[in-house]
Amino acid sequence: MVSLDVIFLGTSAAMPTADRSLSCIVVNRHGTLLIFDAGEGMQYNFIRAKLGFNKRTKLFITHLHSDHILGILGFLQTLSLQGRTLPIDIFGPEPLNDFILENIRLLHIKLTFQINIHKICGSHGILVKEKEYSILYCKSEHGPGVCSYAYCVVENDRPGKFDIKKAKTLNIPEGELYSLLQQGIDIVDKNRVIHSSEIVGQRRPGRKIGISGDTRPSDNLCNFFRDCDLLIFESTFSSNELLKAKESYHSTAIETAALAKLASVHRLCLTHFSSRYKDLEVLLNEARSVFFSTELAFDLKTVSVDYKN
Repeated sequence: MVSLDVIFLGTSAAMPTADRSLSCIVVNRHGTLLIFDAGEGMQYNFIRAKLGFNKRTKLFITHLHSDHILGILGFLQTLSLQGRTLPIDIFGPEPLNDFILENIRLLHIKLTFQINIHKICGSHGILVKEKEYSILYCKSEHGPGVCSYAYCVVENDRPGKFDIKKAKTLNIPEGELYSLLQQGIDIVDKNRVIHSSEIVGQRRPGRKIGISGDTRPSDNLCNFFRDCDLLIFESTFSSNELLKAKESYHSTAIETAALAKLASVHRLCLTHFSSRYKDLEVLLNEARSVFFSTELAFDLKTVSVDYKN
């Protein structure tokens, strides 16, 4: 069983509060860390979450606003001070390369590991393709002149369930032949052909996690996030601040919930809350009036994403 956990390191919008840091989300897939945004001081909660300093790590930036990127340099320096040796791949809009490298130069940061900075081009596509999962991206809407992206972590389909009882009834030797059947490969045993479909059920979907970044809701994002097991979407404002949300290219809790419902997601988690809200129940209640399977993120909250079957 491959673990898939989401850890929220920062859940506030624009400015931190006494109990909420700036934007940062970690998807921990069986020890591989996929980090989305790096708000100022994010390494503090990274340390508190005990995520580890020398694990395979990729960093994805949604857009180049200060509350989403100012933590990059401190994070890299902290990893170096802890003796990290593994390289890190960093993905984001075009100016990200200049921002990171120029600040490393100006601040005389000495890294103990290699960083590889990748510029995102186009409106959507596959950004990373690993053996068992991919990272997809889609352009989002965060205002004129702002290049912003949403991301999805999408696992490959899994093999169907193996009918061990039927395999034993057919006297198929355990070991390599079981493995071949599980992979969908027909086998020959004792001069008989055994089809994988006789032993293995239909392939089962992997898991899908969507992360919005800062954005207005849109049809493109609705399609992009379709059937997510977990959708993490910004909910900066309540419905009373709809005009403010539109002016600043953010979303309200009700708009977020409406998108989640249309996209047929399984579970919605709200984040990126304006500091004006001391009691976030108003946002939760608004969202749940449209999409009940909604919850609030908070700093250091961990959400486990399980397989559907």
